[in-house]
Amino acid sequence: MAGFPIVGMGASAGGLSAFEGFFSAMPVDEETGTSFVLVQHLAPDHKSILSDLVRRYTKMEVFEVQDGMKVRPNCTYIIPPNHDMALLQGRLQLMEPGAARGLRLPIDFFFRSLAHDQRERAICVVLSGTGSDGTAGIRAVKDEGGMVMAQSPESTDHDGMPCSAIATGLVDYVLPPAEMPARLMAYLGQVFGKAPEDRSRATDDEDAFGRLFVLLRAHTRHDFSRYKRNTIARRVGRRMAVHRIERLTDYVGYLQSTPLELEALFRDFLIGVTSFFRDPQAFDTLEKEVIPRLFAGKAPGASIRVWVPGCSTGQEAYSIAILLAEAMQALKSSFRVQVFATDVDDAAIKQARRGVYPPGALADLSPERLARFFVEDPEDGGDHRVHKSVRDLLVFSVQDVLEDPPFSRLDLISCRNLMIYMGADLQRTLIPVFHYALNPAGFLFLGTSESAGDSQDLFATLDRHSKVYQRKEDILRKSASAMGAFRSPSSRPPVVRGRPFPKEETKVSVREKTEQALLRHCAPAAVLVDQRGDILYLHGRSGKYLEPAPGEAGVNILKMARDGLRYELTTTLHRAASRQETIRREGLRVSTNGGSTTLTLTVAPVAKDEGSDHDLFLVVMEEAAPAGPAPPVLDPSAPAGTQPGGELGADDQELVALRRELRAKEEYLQSTNEELETSNEDLKASNEEMQSINEELQSSNEELETAKEELQSVNEELATVNAELQQKVADLSRANNDMNNLLAGTGVGTVFVDHQLRIQRFTPAITQVINLIPTDVGRPVGHVVSNLVGYDHLVADLQSVLDTLVPAEVEVQSKEGVWYSLRIRPYRTLENVVEGAVITFFDITQTKRVRGH
Repeated sequence: MAGFPIVGMGASAGGLSAFEGFFSAMPVDEETGTSFVLVQHLAPDHKSILSDLVRRYTKMEVFEVQDGMKVRPNCTYIIPPNHDMALLQGRLQLMEPGAARGLRLPIDFFFRSLAHDQRERAICVVLSGTGSDGTAGIRAVKDEGGMVMAQSPESTDHDGMPCSAIATGLVDYVLPPAEMPARLMAYLGQVFGKAPEDRSRATDDEDAFGRLFVLLRAHTRHDFSRYKRNTIARRVGRRMAVHRIERLTDYVGYLQSTPLELEALFRDFLIGVTSFFRDPQAFDTLEKEVIPRLFAGKAPGASIRVWVPGCSTGQEAYSIAILLAEAMQALKSSFRVQVFATDVDDAAIKQARRGVYPPGALADLSPERLARFFVEDPEDGGDHRVHKSVRDLLVFSVQDVLEDPPFSRLDLISCRNLMIYMGADLQRTLIPVFHYALNPAGFLFLGTSESAGDSQDLFATLDRHSKVYQRKEDILRKSASAMGAFRSPSSRPPVVRGRPFPKEETKVSVREKTEQALLRHCAPAAVLVDQRGDILYLHGRSGKYLEPAPGEAGVNILKMARDGLRYELTTTLHRAASRQETIRREGLRVSTNGGSTTLTLTVAPVAKDEGSDHDLFLVVMEEAAPAGPAPPVLDPSAPAGTQPGGELGADDQELVALRRELRAKEEYLQSTNEELETSNEDLKASNEEMQSINEELQSSNEELETAKEELQSVNEELATVNAELQQKVADLSRANNDMNNLLAGTGVGTVFVDHQLRIQRFTPAITQVINLIPTDVGRPVGHVVSNLVGYDHLVADLQSVLDTLVPAEVEVQSKEGVWYSLRIRPYRTLENVVEGAVITFFDITQTKRVRGH
């Protein structure tokens, strides 16, 4: 690997002005110790003038790349047309393009290879251009600790590429080209100008690191203090270099006063490079060895549950969903597949939910999978959307795998390239959690650089090379004890966006201790819900009265209420919401496991928070104290005379009638609820149809956007060709001016004629010999009257020279008595093609006089 920084610069065909602005601002006499590699979109048959352009503004050597060329410091390298280019062990490798012209992404291709080869020494610059080329590449550069610059959109001719890069939130500097060199030199001086020990001392302050972790935890709720210190130090050092801060303590002060930098540092810590079917051999093992076992022995319609923690922008989760969809098609059966994909980065989760990816992100997909599982047009060079059949298998959510409780009853966990950033203690904590979350004989899929560590008693190795493990029985109960590490949501520190971490109270008052004890031991079970019954908070032990409803997991109290409570709870909550008053119901008989409980139900409105638009209600469930023997239970369906106690009296008969009426009303209410649920299902189906229509309209819009981008690309190429032609015209005009001045300055009369002996050009001195004026251009030379005496076979001599290509020379005299040496020679082009003749008249009068004496 080269021992100096390498800057990759990418622009489309219309980015000549951006390159010119950058290199014109680069000091021409400064030894930067850096290499620049320029990647530009070019037509296959187009000859670039970028090399000539850069040479005007720099003293660095400028090369058009040849295959295998070694990169040296203080040199600039330019990609040739019709090639992809990669960097491998400090050498530039040229390859034939692997995609059609409209689908090529040479900037992404080079940026990724630059990141893998140079790691933290990689720097990339995204300049003017259309499309999104370069966006995927900058993620790889940032993941390796490199630096990213992008041209400010207002300074571009085409802002597509810079805007796409800036939208990722990974760009360190957004500048016009003329301001980039100064900032780049400052960054290089701080990061690479120090000795390694100086750089380590700059980030070797444990107290400062402690304050930094506290600030991050307050701002984001995530604790990075147990992550690998070297990785954290590199990311912090790079952020310090971006802001030109030398000492870590100063940077911590800057974080305290700049919440936006806290967010930027958090994003730097979370950068994850992912791709579809990353590590193909490992996914091949997953497809052949694991996926079939997930379905083995399960009846159609059974549940298959998969968890992908640390999913980043979703490519890995979609890859697993594609394998599951292919397996179901092969089995010709349908299963209830759910893939839970989680990450702490809410921005990455939003992108994953959209399921839209640029062509560069789809390079590792086979053409068959691309055509089947993505909405695409063969002529479209734009983004691709995951097909709805795959998208419906996934549930994306924001979750911290170290803080939040895991999913349960899972058949497969795919946690790849997440633990490599964690310290050994975190890894030892996480593996038992995965064991707890898996079903018996479930599978764990890790990254190629990860392992289950010393947890052989929890997992058996299924494939050591592909890092596939199978769950074993937990004899020592390690996984159960590991679950104690998770805290309830109410006990976690609050997320404070944009404010420093508040100081924690060090002393709890006696009153607060008393209140907390009373709440724990005396307060009844209570649930805070909204108007629809969705649960917001649970207090106390509510399992006697609530149980999870079968089907899709939900947190609605009306669906979770046990028999005997559900209908009264529905009515009471509705009445409390409509009247905005406390409603109390006593003597409710609630079915429990094998028995029943007498319950007092209270529903009370709760004051809304400032800015809240939702009504909140507190549902309190108190178990009633027993009050002696219960009266005999009357069966309203039994005939009179068969009830306990013999014949029914009038009051008892009226009670039976009332109970029958109550049962009928309950049945009617249940029927009404079922009809309402059916209507809701119909509305849901209609909504899905509308979503499908909306997706089709979005697809049509994307096709139009793609066509627009193609036209913009063609326009860029035309603009580039026009700019080069204008440059050539200027060069030609300059050369023509030089030639005219040269011919005029020699004083030699010269006439240029073509094969038809028509005059093409002449010098001013020839008018003394032949009577020529500017309008004579294009006339046959034989039609022009000359001032020569006794010489009338000029046309014959010209024709003889053109026929034989042998020059001719003769001495002639003008009417004024001036002697000339008349020479006729063929007119040859640079390709040695004869296109006419050249007639010259040299004044030899003085020579004649000397000879006469």
